[in-house]
Amino acid sequence: MRIEIWADVVCPWCYIGKRRLENALKGFDHRDEVELVYRSYELDPFAPEVGTESTVTVLGRKFGADEAGTREMMGHADAVAAEEGLVFAHADALHARTLTAHRLLHLAKSEGRQEALLEEILAAYFTRGESLGDHDVLRRAAAGAGLDPARVDDVLASDEFRDDVLADVAQARAYGSSGVPFFVLDGRYGISGAQPTELFEQALAQAWETRESA
Repeated sequence: MRIEIWADVVCPWCYIGKRRLENALKGFDHRDEVELVYRSYELDPFAPEVGTESTVTVLGRKFGADEAGTREMMGHADAVAAEEGLVFAHADALHARTLTAHRLLHLAKSEGRQEALLEEILAAYFTRGESLGDHDVLRRAAAGAGLDPARVDDVLASDEFRDDVLADVAQARAYGSSGVPFFVLDGRYGISGAQPTELFEQALAQAWETRESA
């Protein structure tokens, strides 16, 4: 069974949803027969390639809130993340476009290291508050995932895998999704949002049961 996950690497609820799905899979009898495929999505394709403003500043402007109100809003997601064992400290991270990070994830996918790189990137942004518009940050994440530095530099210096990223976004829209996280089980069942672990458990069981009876 294939599970496709559309997410952006600066989306807190995507990180939370990822952990909840993983927790659901821990108790799934057929875990070894499940393939996870991470798909790209850009929440802000108009963000600058290199960040100049903090995440809290950009979100405050987007939602019309002052800094205190924005930090309080972000604190809600931080608290939910903590329940899943995640530590968020990204409010002051520079806000940048995530296209390049997604391109590297496609490189990692081609080499069987997508999950490892995704975890490195998420930790860099959410836990350490590093900007994903900084190529040195991405290089360190790629090194931590075991990718070849020369190959990483090739991708960073080009537009390689850009079409793959855009194709992922187009596919999400074709499914009718206008936001992330968005999960598709076996191309048949869609789940929107960082749903509770119990809902993922139910969806896994249902998808597997209908797959077996098809």
